[in-house]
Amino acid sequence: MTEQLSADDWIKQGLKALTRYGFTALKADPLAKAMGVSRGSFYWHFADLGAFQAAVLKRWREIAAEEIIAGVEADSDEPLKALLRRSFGARLDLERAVRNWAAFDAAAQAAVRAIDRRRLDYIEALLQRRGFSATTAQARAQILYWTFLGFALSGTPVPAARLRGLLDEIQKMVSA
Repeated sequence: MTEQLSADDWIKQGLKALTRYGFTALKADPLAKAMGVSRGSFYWHFADLGAFQAAVLKRWREIAAEEIIAGVEADSDEPLKALLRRSFGARLDLERAVRNWAAFDAAAQAAVRAIDRRRLDYIEALLQRRGFSATTAQARAQILYWTFLGFALSGTPVPAARLRGLLDEIQKMVSA
């Protein structure tokens, strides 16, 4: 590469490596090799591997929660329906990779707990906006989130038409 790499370039490459090869691929040497540069650039942007991994987890939280929430809020559609479409319609390889990482690493585990809490809080808020009591919204948000996690972790592809039908049924169940 003739241009200088940014920290963001490294983080993007880290997300790709994490998705494709798992958390053990998050090391300076293999990432540098994949990018065609020396690892000196890596250490220019990150004090150590831990700092890099923290940056990767931070970006995952942005992608997996904040960007989705911002998109749902900007959508003129019904927010719960938009959230279901965006969440269940997304590629979830990165979600599975981070959750696998969390089984072996305390920082990744903390990131997963934080994103789970953020997502649950948001779903509860959406349900409360629809008129459900706090208790009902909390219970339904938990059930909906467990449904999402089961779907995400299964990795089983679902044809688009079938997925639309399932999402309609999930919305009916949560909204009843």
